[in-house]
Amino acid sequence: MAKYYHKGKRINYKIFLKLASLAVLVLGASLFFYIFFPLISWQVYFAPVFASQKIQTPIPNNLVINPANIGNLIATATNTIGTDYTDARNWYPGIDQGQNIATYKISIPKINIEDALVSNSDTDLTKHLVQYNSDTLPGKDGNSVIFGHSTLPQLFDPGNYKTILANAYKLEVGDKVIIEINNKLYSYKIESIIVVDPSDTSILAQNFTDSFITIITCTPPGTVWKRLVIKARIA
Repeated sequence: MAKYYHKGKRINYKIFLKLASLAVLVLGASLFFYIFFPLISWQVYFAPVFASQKIQTPIPNNLVINPANIGNLIATATNTIGTDYTDARNWYPGIDQGQNIATYKISIPKINIEDALVSNSDTDLTKHLVQYNSDTLPGKDGNSVIFGHSTLPQLFDPGNYKTILANAYKLEVGDKVIIEINNKLYSYKIESIIVVDPSDTSILAQNFTDSFITIITCTPPGTVWKRLVIKARIA
């Protein structure tokens, strides 16, 4: 009697193992790319942009993709896991932002933001930009501090408050910011751009010598490691 050997199952099993190994490899590479993409994009696209601008306080080179500093950056990122940054109260915990008093609109023509809502009626950054303090308002003497989300520029959507400041890195000294409040328009001119640590609360300081707005978002885009601070004075 003739005997027949069926090798099909063994061959399929080997193919399955190879495909599974390839899938694990692709998944690992994708996860690595997802984690480090903000750092890579910062180095390739954004750091040169900032370097070419007249920024009041330059970004230290040791904070930009220095291999010796990556461990510290990862540790910082790990410490922020679980923090809800869509709630403005978590940006500077312990700092009293005062009472709720106003809602108004902000436009930044350079980065295609038109009539975006700003409010301190609550601290939900998914619904609007948040004015963190309430001891002054745009158009009056004092510093109005405005928080907003940023993300990778390719995800920018002017109608989505989670991505609205994704292109803030493109702003330069001299660019205009327009505020509409109580049916009046006020034009501001950017006079300084700085990058600071998240723990630096000096940027929240009040100044009643003139009318200022300070726009604060996260940087590098797609991370919460640093704060990009854009300060403008009424024109």
